[in-house]
Amino acid sequence: MLFFRKWGFPAVMLGPFILLIAIFFFLPVILITILAFTNMDSAMQWTFNGLANFQRLFHDPNILEILTHTLVYVVFTLVINVIFGLILSIITTYFIQKESVSLFIRTIWMLPRMSPPVVYILLWLWFLDSSQYGVLNSIRSLLHMGPQALLTTHPMLVVILANGVIGASYGMIIFSSAIKSIPQDLYQAAKVDGSSTWSIIYEIIIPSLRWPIMFVTMWQLLSLLTSYEYILLLTKGGPLHESEVLSLYSFHSAFQNFEFGYGSAVALVLVVIALILSFVMWKVFGMNKMIKNSRID
Repeated sequence: MLFFRKWGFPAVMLGPFILLIAIFFFLPVILITILAFTNMDSAMQWTFNGLANFQRLFHDPNILEILTHTLVYVVFTLVINVIFGLILSIITTYFIQKESVSLFIRTIWMLPRMSPPVVYILLWLWFLDSSQYGVLNSIRSLLHMGPQALLTTHPMLVVILANGVIGASYGMIIFSSAIKSIPQDLYQAAKVDGSSTWSIIYEIIIPSLRWPIMFVTMWQLLSLLTSYEYILLLTKGGPLHESEVLSLYSFHSAFQNFEFGYGSAVALVLVVIALILSFVMWKVFGMNKMIKNSRID
């Protein structure tokens, strides 16, 4: 009876969310871990084959190139998502004081995130169309410049830009909310003391965003590691493997080549990488210090 009084209400409130997390997050990881040690293929019949999939992975001729692409994609897209999102939030909350104007800018920037991924990618495909009817090539023709086919010549650059633009909107919203919570008295006191705009940003705004920056960085890092839908719709990982990342390679192995065991092994390696990077980011941001109780009584 005492146990029910103590944990009954939290169980009722948190139970459905814990159940959803267990079904859609932990259960798939368990299934992937099991399948990674099997030879399941299109016949949906399998037997345990030990470490054969992982041995094949380390001898895969494409894996080094794909890991390099994954590193480039995650690092540069993460920089755009966090830094550009931070710049947008500072512009729309500190420099633009008129709420209607800043709200309009944030709304416009949120439109890609509110749009279905297929619609968003179709706009990019239209913009980068290699024919004379593409938006970019139409602009280039007006400037008497030759057409460009960026999707085939620089596919990774296009992938980074497409994901960076839509990812910056998430950071913009989080950072904007945090900046609005900073008391205006701090700005006024700094201006009275003769602080410059850069000093206010560096000494007041940035330190106040430590928690949001940490959250957005870790969230976007894990999201970029595991997501592939925009790459799949935009370049399909091509041409050849020039824009293939590890998560998309897992998808192609499992659902295009019907090598479910090998695809699960690639996904399991990705899970391990995500856990290691989460631990590293925990240490980099000094999470232990941030969650300690304040020494001020």
